Amino acid sequence: MRKSVARIYLKNLEFNYVNLRKKGNNRKVMAVVKADAYGHGMVRCVEHLEKLTNKPEYYGVALVEEAIELRNSGVTSSPILSFGPIDFEDIPILLENQIIPTVCTKEHIEFLSDYSGKELKIHVNIDTGMGRLGLPYIKAFDLIKRISENKSIVLDGIYTHLACSDENDKSYSKLQLMRFGNIVEKLKNNGIKYGVAHAANSGAVLDLQDSYFDMIRPGISLYGYYPSKDTSESVNLKPVMELCSVVSTTKKIPQGESVSYGRTYIAKQDIVSGTIGFGYADGYNRQLSNRGKAFIQGRTVNQIGRVTMDRIMFDLSEISDSENKEIILLGKGNTQKFDAADWADICNTIPYEITCNISKRVPREYIV
Repeated sequence: MRKSVARIYLKNLEFNYVNLRKKGNNRKVMAVVKADAYGHGMVRCVEHLEKLTNKPEYYGVALVEEAIELRNSGVTSSPILSFGPIDFEDIPILLENQIIPTVCTKEHIEFLSDYSGKELKIHVNIDTGMGRLGLPYIKAFDLIKRISENKSIVLDGIYTHLACSDENDKSYSKLQLMRFGNIVEKLKNNGIKYGVAHAANSGAVLDLQDSYFDMIRPGISLYGYYPSKDTSESVNLKPVMELCSVVSTTKKIPQGESVSYGRTYIAKQDIVSGTIGFGYADGYNRQLSNRGKAFIQGRTVNQIGRVTMDRIMFDLSEISDSENKEIILLGKGNTQKFDAADWADICNTIPYEITCNISKRVPREYIV
């Protein structure tokens, strides 16, 4: 059996959640657990959050299938919102599993205005400037008013998605919040019950208190990462995932000889190369070739040669008796760290992509 594993520290997940909830002034929380909880394992993460005294009021997923997986895992009472646009063919499944779909087009409104079946809860997505999904904010009030008149439809919530909350310049986010806030006020003033209003993704939770409305909606921050270097670090977070493996073999590489495909690494002196059973098929991005680091026996070591599908190599010249010893590929050493944010810097991407791309063939080990 392979010895590579992703350790998921559930206490760190709880720590992040509690701190984010406090930052949100104890507003309701929708824990975003889509994409298998950003690669951390949706079911086990939710199981842990469900045990908390002050557990999340909602869970957010991208797909109806994800919501069904949560229901089948035993999450029977907590509301689950699917961010994906409603598919009318799914209404029986939504009702059976008590899944809340997203309504985001005029066509959705028109169809549901004539809906007369079993009571259906919905959330309405309002496009205030993301330009992806949602009712145009200019028309949103009239459309929401129309659907609110159907007694078979329960308007459980309205929300918007901020396009630039993780950027240093908050002016566009403030414009979006003003547009959304105006709709919320107009609904209130007209006596239209809209359920919970939510807009605060991770970046907004950190830096935009005006975005909190009735509920905050943290995603990547739950798993221990700030959305970008431009956000504040106003909430103390701990990474939830650690990637570990063992050194499977070592080999002496003479000066002038190469390691791995393409000969991108040439030994400048005699070295000892150690191979690890982990590669890009596991989520170790090829952009980390000759740039990655790891921790073993309290020492930092450098990745050498091109990352391959199933194996990576490190210069272990300074490590004695390294075979079968644990090596930390993502996480912390004694005083060092090399986490998803560091990987993201090298790969010119974001921590979200790093954790989501740790593949299913890497076993998750859950530590409470």
